[in-house]
Amino acid sequence: MSRPRYTSNPRAEKPEEVWIPKTRLGMLVSSGKVTSLSEITANAWTIKEPEITTALIPNIRNIVINVRIVQKQTDAGESTRFSAIVAVGDGESAFGIGNGKARHMRDSIDKAVDDAMLHVIPVKSGCGSWECKCGDSHSIRYKTVGRGGSVRVELIPGPKGLGLVAGKNIRNLLSLAGIKDVWTRTYGSTSTPASVANAVYDSLEKMHRFGDRSQ
Repeated sequence: MSRPRYTSNPRAEKPEEVWIPKTRLGMLVSSGKVTSLSEITANAWTIKEPEITTALIPNIRNIVINVRIVQKQTDAGESTRFSAIVAVGDGESAFGIGNGKARHMRDSIDKAVDDAMLHVIPVKSGCGSWECKCGDSHSIRYKTVGRGGSVRVELIPGPKGLGLVAGKNIRNLLSLAGIKDVWTRTYGSTSTPASVANAVYDSLEKMHRFGDRSQ
């Protein structure tokens, strides 16, 4: 079991948990034999402990995309739970989406953060804009299309200095993923935050999966 380690911060509300790896990959990361997310993906290893991502990307942060109430009728009466969707990223080259459900809102968000840590992917940025061709990693390498539910999101390489031409929600997600310049097009019910987030993740995951090959 994890042993609590008390911090020197007098304002700390609870003791910090010492991570004791339970998987082989966790042990490799903890011992320093695996030092990057790209090394994990190159070997097709599966992240099964959220602490692995935290150890490799200490500056990773999260944003809550949406929290909604889910009600279900049971024999004992009506059951109410919270369903949360969260995005994580370091603002440079890593991005993930996660979901979590629990009776309490805070617990659902914590579960969603842990789930997102398990699904973090490296973001392969570059300069695929014909207007720029600077070679820097400020945009994406080629046009990619992602889908989530009824939503379709197209990401198109943009020249340096363009910024993120997208709605607020997509702009926040791409910024968290480390993308600085890109054009976007959206189709479908974009008022659904979960579908939009999943579509953005799908588009970035395709770049990670296919590498330098265009769609």
